[in-house]
Amino acid sequence: MLAKAPWWLLLLVGVASVVFGALIILRPLSSLATLAIYIGLSFIVSGLADLIGADRAAAPRLTRFLGAAWIAAGLVVLIWLGLAIDVLPIFLAVTLVATGIASAAGVVRGSGDQRAAALLFGLADIVFGVLALLWPDVTLLVVAVLFGARTLIFGAATIWSAVLMWFGERPATSSHANPSGLRRWARLGGAIGAVILALVASGLAWTLQPGSAHADAFYTAPAELTGTPGELLRVESFTRGVPRNAVAWRILYETTTDSGEAAVASGIVLTANTDPADESAGPRDLIAWAHGTTGYATDCAPSLLADPLASGALPALEQIIDAGWVLVATDYAGLGTQGAQPYLVGGGEGRSVLDSVRAAEQMQELNLSGQTTIWGHSQGGHASLWAGQLADSYAPELDISGVVALAPASDTIGLVNHLPSVTGGSVFASFVAEAYFSHYPDVTRAAYLEPSARTLVREMSTRCLSEPGVLVSVLSALSMDQDMSIFRSDPTQGALGERLRANTPRGDIQAPLFIGQGGADPLVAPTMQRNYVAARCADGQQLEYREYPGLDHMQLVGEDSALIGDLLAWTEARFEGAPVTPNCADTEAS
Repeated sequence: MLAKAPWWLLLLVGVASVVFGALIILRPLSSLATLAIYIGLSFIVSGLADLIGADRAAAPRLTRFLGAAWIAAGLVVLIWLGLAIDVLPIFLAVTLVATGIASAAGVVRGSGDQRAAALLFGLADIVFGVLALLWPDVTLLVVAVLFGARTLIFGAATIWSAVLMWFGERPATSSHANPSGLRRWARLGGAIGAVILALVASGLAWTLQPGSAHADAFYTAPAELTGTPGELLRVESFTRGVPRNAVAWRILYETTTDSGEAAVASGIVLTANTDPADESAGPRDLIAWAHGTTGYATDCAPSLLADPLASGALPALEQIIDAGWVLVATDYAGLGTQGAQPYLVGGGEGRSVLDSVRAAEQMQELNLSGQTTIWGHSQGGHASLWAGQLADSYAPELDISGVVALAPASDTIGLVNHLPSVTGGSVFASFVAEAYFSHYPDVTRAAYLEPSARTLVREMSTRCLSEPGVLVSVLSALSMDQDMSIFRSDPTQGALGERLRANTPRGDIQAPLFIGQGGADPLVAPTMQRNYVAARCADGQQLEYREYPGLDHMQLVGEDSALIGDLLAWTEARFEGAPVTPNCADTEAS
């Protein structure tokens, strides 16, 4: 179409194509709407080309059918543009598979090398089509970049043609003569390369498949629940990742959601590998652990992961065992069990923690003292704060000796505001978004999510942080971090903002409270934590706040952290009934 165009028109088209291609490469997500239009038009043009050339094709009927399908697909993309971005990976997958079948069907004609190339290209297209279905978020990013690169190259070639015309030379047009032997073998080599690339991509996809186990029948709720929060439903021996000097069980128990509905939650109970019912050992104190973020999907329950006790950043496991304490570690309702996980939804998290204590106290295998100290880190810090403020009203019979919140997600509004500045923060933002969409009908995807980010957010929320596939989520998050937020409107305003504020733990905690924070934490910013602590102190909450310079989010709970000694000493003092030493007077807002 441009072969007879004047040089200045070629130059304009070339420059526009280079700019457009670079824009897609550098900002693939924000360019997806434009890309969808481009793809829709490309589908239509490809379909028309197939219809026009059907009589000369190896399989005319199939070519006409595919041409009509191309045109129909293009019209669907253009008419329903928003939906098209969500289903674009499916369109591309179907297109690749159909193209692959058509290419393979054409092997009955042509020379031997042509038939081999057609078959190999067809097989490669089919494999890439299947991969597009398995990894829709990767498909969107790769397609955006590839289309951008293709457009940029086209623009550069067009600019070169314009330059040649300026100097009085007409670019040579392609010959329709039979291809030379070199070109034929080059085509075959390209087909072999495509198959190799498809096999490599398949191997990579296999490597990045979810590595966590799926929930088995143990996690299935009974047909009828008793309606008693904390009711112990099942106990089963558990050995995966358990130290040799300890014995453990996995448990299933009843709990209550944020909205007050009955639910079930799972967890792990662990103690030293001695007879826990031996009266000579005396009753044992209990640590109720609220784990940090492991993912949002059901299969991200710590009790399902390869290293269940390390998942969620449990600190000082060996010291817990050596001290003779018993550990109960909830998975939270919705992790392992049916339903939506209450990710940063305080009522659901806190009740899962408190009901795990109730369940542990019913185990005949244990001899508990009745004293419990709650520990939590990150998401679990948020859960421990909520458990502390709910304890008196929801579980008044429990003796909560202390509450520990380590780098807690205490200020939900501040955290969501801060995530765009965190490398990979979109991964955690996707967990928050999916949780709030699931728990609150007034918080909707249409109101808050960018259309071009919906597929990526959905896919990120299906991967656990400990599985290899999270690398795909990180790549997606990095693309968004450099381009756009997942939110189309301010998440701190409207229904979502109201829900986030409602889930900031501001209630009174009667038990002694310890908050620990890393001074170099990029995820939960120290300034945000100081402001939260100062506000709680101003409201009359007695607490002890300690900040550990130079430690980031995970280093805070690492083996060499200065926190560990303080944490163990503070917990021991609570079990012994020693006086607390609040330091609100020394705490100032940043």
